[in-house]
Amino acid sequence: MRRLMLFLVASTVVGCSTPMPAANPQMAWVDFSTPFPNDKLLMAERLDNQRLRDGRFFQVTPGSHELTVRFDFEVPSGGMDMFGGGRERLCYLIVKYDHFEAGQRYLLQARSMAFTPEARLYNAKREIVAEDTQANCLN
Repeated sequence: MRRLMLFLVASTVVGCSTPMPAANPQMAWVDFSTPFPNDKLLMAERLDNQRLRDGRFFQVTPGSHELTVRFDFEVPSGGMDMFGGGRERLCYLIVKYDHFEAGQRYLLQARSMAFTPEARLYNAKREIVAEDTQANCLN
């Protein structure tokens, strides 16, 4: 049992430290960003409704795609406990974009304003090309 636990921990650490793959010039690449410190996690979840194995980025063929990201962020607890921590909120945001171009890099940025999450997709010129069309929050 002890060996099994050690193996699981070691494989998790190795999996987290794998290098990013090289960008395919025949595809578009989507990086992630969150501007605020209370935004804890942003990762790729689904591409065109198919679950992804690596949540660190999207690499997509040219054309139209639906990107689903998992976004975890902290919301203030409110009430009388001003110094108590907030609580975490988990949301899935869907961004649809019809004009991905081969060889281009995009940035998907998610942010939260209190309880409300939002996502924007930027092109290489830092222009907004798409925004989330749907947010499904679990808490």
